[in-house]
Amino acid sequence: MSNDTLNIVYLVAAALFIVGLKGLTSPRTAVRGNLLGALAMLIAAVATVIAQGVELPWVLTGLVVGAAIGVGLALWFTTDSMPELVALFNGFGGGASLFVAGAYLIQEGASLGVQGLVATAASGLIGGVTLSGSLVAFGKLQEWKFLKNVRFPGQQALNAGLFVAAVGLCVGLVTDVAHGSLWYWSMATVALALGVFLVVSIGGADMPVVIALLNSYSGLAASATGFVLDNTVLIVSGSLVGASGLILTKIMCDAMNRSLPAVLFGTLQAGSSAFSDEEVYANVKTTTPEDVALMTAYAERVVIVPGYGMAVAQAQHAVRDLTNLLVEKGVTVEFGIHPVAGRMPGHMNVLLAEADIEYERLREMESVNPSMEQVDVAIVLGANDVVNPLARTDPNSPIAGMPIIDVDKARRVVVVKRSLSPGFAGIPNPLFALENSRMLFADGKQAMIDVVAALEET
Repeated sequence: MSNDTLNIVYLVAAALFIVGLKGLTSPRTAVRGNLLGALAMLIAAVATVIAQGVELPWVLTGLVVGAAIGVGLALWFTTDSMPELVALFNGFGGGASLFVAGAYLIQEGASLGVQGLVATAASGLIGGVTLSGSLVAFGKLQEWKFLKNVRFPGQQALNAGLFVAAVGLCVGLVTDVAHGSLWYWSMATVALALGVFLVVSIGGADMPVVIALLNSYSGLAASATGFVLDNTVLIVSGSLVGASGLILTKIMCDAMNRSLPAVLFGTLQAGSSAFSDEEVYANVKTTTPEDVALMTAYAERVVIVPGYGMAVAQAQHAVRDLTNLLVEKGVTVEFGIHPVAGRMPGHMNVLLAEADIEYERLREMESVNPSMEQVDVAIVLGANDVVNPLARTDPNSPIAGMPIIDVDKARRVVVVKRSLSPGFAGIPNPLFALENSRMLFADGKQAMIDVVAALEET
């Protein structure tokens, strides 16, 4: 294959990447966007194999092994564990960049030139941080106890020192090509340590931001590797992932009223309240599935606000059944989606789409809040901090200023939770004890099944 033909094929692949990425901006076109992105990667990979004259048995071996691992992971992780799988994918992307750039350095050495060596250093540094940071994020999402609340004096100074050391080793790589491999793998080791210490102190509430940022890192590492290999499509696709990840990170920070430095160098600490939990929850009132069925059956408009509890309970299919039954009774049913509900960007959208809930029913926080006072029944399913009124009323709260879904303004509120346990912020939620609020203590899935059963009898 000639260089001109290869560049044309790469151009087609890059265009498909862009169109596919655009498709991911809407739930309706997300599946098509994913397929276009996969097609673009297939075209680029096949063209590269043909152009480079790689021996087919090696390619097929890698294809079979990679496909087996991918299918195995996809089957192993349930939908509530999707954030963990995304974290692993980010790490794999960073690791691939780290090892490909290192292998190419061993093969080419001084022939890379200054530009190639700088790109190699960037690929190794960013890839190393992404690999180890993503693995730590995976462990924190899995709630491994030894990764919880890991903070110690001088931690930020250590991070700064590791970063300076990594940059210094990068300079050594560029200026001392004769010992390039030694400089590179020393830098990679420091980068791996830096990734661990950067992420290990970040709290679980900030994981949506961390995942988006690590996704951006994996793209930047891939783009740097593209410069190492002089591969146009890798540069373009990596740049797209890097830029979109940074944009998504900014969106997540805005949704939490958090600055990126506050996420990276601090954590959402467990907060305190002016009142004890006993005082806040002194007037909590409970309800039953039968009562919820009655109040929703005679409502005109119902808004369901899902949270991570819905994912844990795998309640999305039962929620779909409830939605369909209410719609048959003439009730308008919508879903209020908070940007950081769950543990990764779009987590709730993915779960609801999996249950075949119509995209038109999913409404973003900015869209649903202005008319919340006209909602007859708001059902909070496993959410906590994203509906906590303290974000508006208590300037000393750790979630002060965070935009929330204003379910407390609905005529009636039903909160489905196993207990009165706090969310990631570690503070009580006055919503649970409001006059217009009722608690349905149950597993989210079983609660929805019971409500559906009661509705069918009304």
